[in-house]
Amino acid sequence: MAETPAPKKAPARKKPAAPRKPKAAAVAVAAAEAPKAKFAKAIEDAKAGVQTLKTEAQAKAEVYREKAAATGGELLDEAKAIGNQARERAAELAVEGKAKASDAIAGIGQIVAENAPAIDEKLGPKYGDYARSAARTMQETAAKLEAKDLNELGDDAKEFVRKKPGLAVGLAAVAGFMIARLFKKSDS
Repeated sequence: MAETPAPKKAPARKKPAAPRKPKAAAVAVAAAEAPKAKFAKAIEDAKAGVQTLKTEAQAKAEVYREKAAATGGELLDEAKAIGNQARERAAELAVEGKAKASDAIAGIGQIVAENAPAIDEKLGPKYGDYARSAARTMQETAAKLEAKDLNELGDDAKEFVRKKPGLAVGLAAVAGFMIARLFKKSDS
């Protein structure tokens, strides 16, 4: 028998591929590009906003800097004027203080001189003479103090401190203690 040729198999047909949608790919790419573009635009807008804010802040800072400089100049002038007033007032008070100190020393000298005869009677003429000598010295000191101006008194004080710094510190401590006691009493 002859072999019969086998029937030929029909080539297997492939299933037709789903039709490509070229539009869909383009739409997908376009859809992916749209958010990127929006994001890039948002970044650019943000940068522009930051730049605008920076410019505005610099302008405001310049305005405040100018105001501060003007105010500082005014305050400096005001402080100088107040300093001059304080200096004048301090000079007035120093003159008043010098006059009061001179009057007080002269008054104490006068009291000592008036009490010298009583000292002669009670303690003897030797102690009365000491009292009269002390009274004269106090009155002379008061006259010298009254005759000197404040600059001379300042120079004398400086010279005294240079010559006798220990005594100057001691006198300053005693004076400070006495002033503190006066203020302490006035508080109560």
